Amino acid sequence: MALQGPIPVSFDQVFPHGCYVVGEVEAVKDFDASTGGRFVQARDKLTSELVWQIAVMDADPTVKPAQKTVAVKILAPIQPVPPAPMPGLPFTPVEFDHLTVTPYVNGAGRLAYSIKVREMRAPRTGSTPVKTTTTPTKDAA
Repeated sequence: MALQGPIPVSFDQVFPHGCYVVGEVEAVKDFDASTGGRFVQARDKLTSELVWQIAVMDADPTVKPAQKTVAVKILAPIQPVPPAPMPGLPFTPVEFDHLTVTPYVNGAGRLAYSIKVREMRAPRTGSTPVKTTTTPTKDAA
């Protein structure tokens, strides 16, 4: 099969409605290397970069509530910093660059995806025009 390992995808393919930070950036534990009270941070198997994780909420209104929060793994040499909060919003919008997904079967026997990224940033303003559809009325000139 031609598809092996992580599959490159775009941010818009994974989060077409955007996503929001709902947790802190945390180091991911390497369970094999950590022993007793000694914490060893995980490294990516392909790049050897340190692995960090942040919880985000998918803004897609059709996603079931139990599936709204997603863990995104960030590969970076130092701890990434989320974008600054935006005034008037309860959650901070975020976008990611250089995404890959790796499908796997979770503990419940269902298909799931591990999302890894290389960069986290504030959303670009004006990058995607908002599409509006208007229906002409009788009074339209």
